[in-house]
Amino acid sequence: MTTTPTAAELRRWRKYLAAERAEASVYRDLASRRTGEEREILLALADAERRHEQHWIDLLGDNVGRPRRDPRVGILGFFARRFGSVFVLALAQRAESRSPYARDTDATDAMAADEHIHAEVVRALAARGRQRLSGTFRAAVFGANDGLVSNLALVLGVSASGIDTRIVLLTGVAGLFAGALSMGAGEYVSVRSQRELLDSTTPNSTGSESLAALDVNANELALVYRARGMSAAEANAHAAELIAGRATMPQGGADGHEAVGGALPAAVSSFLFFASGAVIPVLPYLFGATGLPAVIAAAVLVGIALVVTGSIVGLLSGTSPWHRALRQLAIGYGAAAATYLLGLFFGVVAS
Repeated sequence: MTTTPTAAELRRWRKYLAAERAEASVYRDLASRRTGEEREILLALADAERRHEQHWIDLLGDNVGRPRRDPRVGILGFFARRFGSVFVLALAQRAESRSPYARDTDATDAMAADEHIHAEVVRALAARGRQRLSGTFRAAVFGANDGLVSNLALVLGVSASGIDTRIVLLTGVAGLFAGALSMGAGEYVSVRSQRELLDSTTPNSTGSESLAALDVNANELALVYRARGMSAAEANAHAAELIAGRATMPQGGADGHEAVGGALPAAVSSFLFFASGAVIPVLPYLFGATGLPAVIAAAVLVGIALVVTGSIVGLLSGTSPWHRALRQLAIGYGAAAATYLLGLFFGVVAS
């Protein structure tokens, strides 16, 4: 005997139906921008969402009603157009991992299991995108964040001591350039050193020129491969193939160098990212604000920026954007509050 669904059940089922349609639409949209294996995976996910969609259509029967729009479609589409698919996949991962099907008796056990697996599939796809942008993104977020926090702390600490506003402004600008130059120089040295380390460990491509003169019986070429981690048997076999012309000597590749990137571009990027964050706490003073209003304005502007950067990190990591945003905000304000109190203390002592 079938029972008539309640109004609350109908609303919940329609909500689930809209969500499944939205997720299928997102996966199809992403698939249209991909090729090869990733495209096939995304289309398979869209097909699975269609199966779930059909489940709710069957339950609703004549009560399906007009198609309901899910606001996530517009949000995901915005992020896809502005920031690329990695943001969309990160949001989709979060949506899949928060599926209510495991707690809802109207959803089947298979659907709940599907959603769990979908979260892992999307996590793996998102990880590819995160790896592709991890270097640039890391430099952007951490560079800007360092500029925001360090210069806000500097400006508030100096301002709290009660010195002239012009000196506060000069201190903020000096902190901006000093910090940005330090970040740029540090990044240049780091990348340059890493590339030099790669150069020293990359196999020498001129080694193949010595093959013709090798003593086949002694076969010291095998020692090269044993030094690189092969067993004695594997090293001897590979060396024999190389001498016989059935294999080639490994060449010095550029993959490691490409992953590290160029020292000068990295330095310039770090300089600009730090400066973009460090200029924000200086803005109120540049526009003529003084005293407590300037302090409040600087703290508010930096707080907004910290929330934005924290939210982006949260989205990309597949966790709660609000949790990361509040954590970033608490750390930044904590550092600024500490230096502000120190500035008050030294201002009182000096007076």
